[in-house]
Amino acid sequence: MGVATAKEVGVSPLHPKMERMPREELVGLQVKRLRETVRNVADHVPLHRARLAAAGVTADDIRSLDDLRALPFTVKADLRDTYPFGLFARPREALARVHASSGTTGKPTVVGYTARDLDTWAELMARSLAAAGARRGDVVHNAYGYGLFTGGLGAHYGAERLGATVVPMSGGATERQVALIVDFGARVLCSTPSYALAIAEVAERQGVDLRASALEIGLFGAEPWSDAMRTQIAARLGLRAVDIYGLSEIMGPGVACECECQAGLHGWEDHFLFEVIDPESGQPVPEGEPGELVITTLTKEALPMLRYRTRDITRLTTAPCDCGRTHLRILRVTGRNDDMLIIRGVNVYPSQVEAVLVGLPGIAPYYQLVVERTGALDHVTVEAEAAAEAGAGDYAKIANAVERHLKSLIGLTAMVRVVPPDTIPRSQGKAVRVRDLRPKAH
Repeated sequence: MGVATAKEVGVSPLHPKMERMPREELVGLQVKRLRETVRNVADHVPLHRARLAAAGVTADDIRSLDDLRALPFTVKADLRDTYPFGLFARPREALARVHASSGTTGKPTVVGYTARDLDTWAELMARSLAAAGARRGDVVHNAYGYGLFTGGLGAHYGAERLGATVVPMSGGATERQVALIVDFGARVLCSTPSYALAIAEVAERQGVDLRASALEIGLFGAEPWSDAMRTQIAARLGLRAVDIYGLSEIMGPGVACECECQAGLHGWEDHFLFEVIDPESGQPVPEGEPGELVITTLTKEALPMLRYRTRDITRLTTAPCDCGRTHLRILRVTGRNDDMLIIRGVNVYPSQVEAVLVGLPGIAPYYQLVVERTGALDHVTVEAEAAAEAGAGDYAKIANAVERHLKSLIGLTAMVRVVPPDTIPRSQGKAVRVRDLRPKAH
């Protein structure tokens, strides 16, 4: 499945009036909704009320999108510092549902939704599925994890809203996943990209060719992934691998999604404001330049967010898309600020290493970066899994070749350890790409 050309993109958007709204009208709608959001948080959220007062900004001061820059940023720590419900703009009894992160790095981040918020989420996820090419009546195999993680239920209700038949498989039981994809005739697969590869691997071991199945579209998100990984997934599953973006603090999956042109992810600007800033100064960067993505919600009732710093590194463009949608495009998330490693003065994102590894002879698309500290310096060892056809006697030669590629392509000097097949853990959710063994600061 290749990228659709302009002539091939003939399917109407799910919400044609909104998705093709002239940009000047879209900006007017955003300003109106931004003013309402500022009023909502000032009236109902003590933390935001105090910060807006300190900044000297009221809802009535919002007259254009330039006024957005006067608003204070919100960060993930604010959710943890006000745990569990301190950032909510509605009382707990008015919430229809809460989700939460796993809390592996401390208190979980808790997010909540009113019934109207859930309705908006379902509509935007349905819009995203439609943009990717999913249609009413499709079988959607949903292998995102269900539960407190927003991925599973977000994709589920969006697919139902679209009018698709949902297979609520969740993660795990990969052999059964393969069987049901084939038996139920799934056209659409929803999962993390790393788990999509795990499904492909298990199918191949079973002698099942998923390229001959009904699969045509995969919506993959929840973790950064490289174009090399996209190519691998598309080739091994026989589908168009589509990038979808979201985060729990803003809504969940469906904040942005690629259309069939696959020239960036359309951010749904009738519900969110997108900025890219310099991570150090906090100042906006010119359109098309890389920086940290910042998102403001425009229609959220329970958990409105002002200028939320996502830590995701990307670029934005408002240039017209061949599909006819007028909403800006996020030009693929390349990594996260908090995932970035500084190794001997070189800034490295795991997705950069992935882009080098995937497709190299003798290497399977599974890896981990092991970070350790020796004296004052950080060192990284790349554990790369050997392909099934590679002999153990070739591991040293493969490792040397990978080391040369890492040095020449991304400037990283690292020891590479090639490990036998099935050594790197397979993830049913977000893949663990970095094992940080450095001493923790107290």
